[in-house]
Amino acid sequence: MRKLTYFVATTLDGFIAGPDGGDPTGPDGFFTVTPDYLEHLVTHYPETLPGPAREALGITATGTRFDTVLEGRRSYQVGLDAGVADAYPHLRHLVFSRTLTEAPAPAVELVSGDPVARVRELKAEAGGGIWLVGGAELAGALYPEIDELVLKVNPVTVGAGLPVFAGKDGVNPRTFTLTGHTVLAGGTAFLTYARAAA
Repeated sequence: MRKLTYFVATTLDGFIAGPDGGDPTGPDGFFTVTPDYLEHLVTHYPETLPGPAREALGITATGTRFDTVLEGRRSYQVGLDAGVADAYPHLRHLVFSRTLTEAPAPAVELVSGDPVARVRELKAEAGGGIWLVGGAELAGALYPEIDELVLKVNPVTVGAGLPVFAGKDGVNPRTFTLTGHTVLAGGTAFLTYARAAA
């Protein structure tokens, strides 16, 4: 069965974006893309780089982890605001939204129904890994389906913003096991956790 991986950048205090949900790597963002960070992505996660970045860097590697990417409406809007209707043309791209009625790009699949049901369908299909890029509300909705966390922990605190998981009701602890870690010279730590068996 396919695995759902939440591969996301976070601050030391657990935020993936500011309160406005804007691009945390953009001109007004708080994540700094250092050369070692970019090199690590290119080497180990080339499929997670957006199409325009892959083109600018001359990256053609398909990657070995993910062939599908899931994105929430607010996360998708960041790309739309930058004029990019399909940031991941090299992957099967699903956008979860109750407000969009038509996909801005032909290859983008809109999902308006239950995210958990759709992810369970995807997991049952043949294929590679499924990457949850964000955002926080979609991650909260898919909380019970996440098999792996890859947290790109940036050496910065912001005090407020969108948490790694949002919109969850109540406390529902899940235990994860650290399966890998890489700490870059620039200070970002890539921490990989697998969900422990129940």
